[in-house]
Amino acid sequence: MPEPQISAIICTHNRDAYLGAAIDSLLAQTFAGEFEVIVVDNASSDRTREVVESRLPHPRLQYVYEPVTGLSVARNTGAKVAQSPILAYLDDDAVATPSWLSDLYQAYQQNEQLAIAGGKVTLLWAAGTTPPRWLSPGLAGNLGAYDLGDEVVYIDRPSLTPRGLNYSIRRDFLEQVGGFDLNLGRVGKSLLSNEELRMTELALAQGWQVAYLPNAIVAHHVAPERLNRSWFLSRGWWQGISECYREQLAGRAGWGQLRRGTERFLRGLYQSLKYFNHPAQRFDSFAYAYGQIGYLKAAIEGMVKKRSEE
Repeated sequence: MPEPQISAIICTHNRDAYLGAAIDSLLAQTFAGEFEVIVVDNASSDRTREVVESRLPHPRLQYVYEPVTGLSVARNTGAKVAQSPILAYLDDDAVATPSWLSDLYQAYQQNEQLAIAGGKVTLLWAAGTTPPRWLSPGLAGNLGAYDLGDEVVYIDRPSLTPRGLNYSIRRDFLEQVGGFDLNLGRVGKSLLSNEELRMTELALAQGWQVAYLPNAIVAHHVAPERLNRSWFLSRGWWQGISECYREQLAGRAGWGQLRRGTERFLRGLYQSLKYFNHPAQRFDSFAYAYGQIGYLKAAIEGMVKKRSEE
């Protein structure tokens, strides 16, 4: 095959029930040029390999096994195997619209300063499930929902970063920053995150651009087991830890983290009491406050570790 112009990469770990649909959505892309599809099996113990091998006669598809668990590890492995200058990452439980790769590729062709781009994410609810009353629009973002409107938006702060499940990056920039940070991103059952926010932070600091592309749409399956409060509390906890680590990597560690974490915890607790009669707003605020406990824990551990090394 001629050298691909864009590489679609799926990093997967024990999601064989969803993986086939994700792969099929990529193989059905309407991209007019050359592209490749790479599945990075991140130490799966289910039928992941069988799902991929059943489709391997397709000339665009490639299977790679990565024994070291960790989403950032798997993403870096996919980048090393890929042959194109643009890398497009799709989650293993997501489905891309037919023009997804075309929309992403066109954006990079039109803007040499574009380092990162991602698009709108809608949610796919399992049969017989509906959003619970206590699920706010903000918490729906933890399920992958992402919508900044119907116009292209150039991101000016990390908090608006495109979702990792619908995410693309220019190879030159990725190599420039040394790949995805192994201190961030999911590992096993931990919900450590913020590797995409860190990438946006680095891109903006170095004069690159980051864009939201409304037409590059992906639909994300909502696993029924996530529709309980304990999952969102765990997600909030790990989000707090992730944010603490991201700040430490950016040189913002120390006593200021204790002040910021305490202020956010008290604000979240206050909001949860203020909106006591509004289930969605109340739980959203409580989950936020709970996450700040994880943030403060990580901040204290970081300060103790630093002092012990001095």
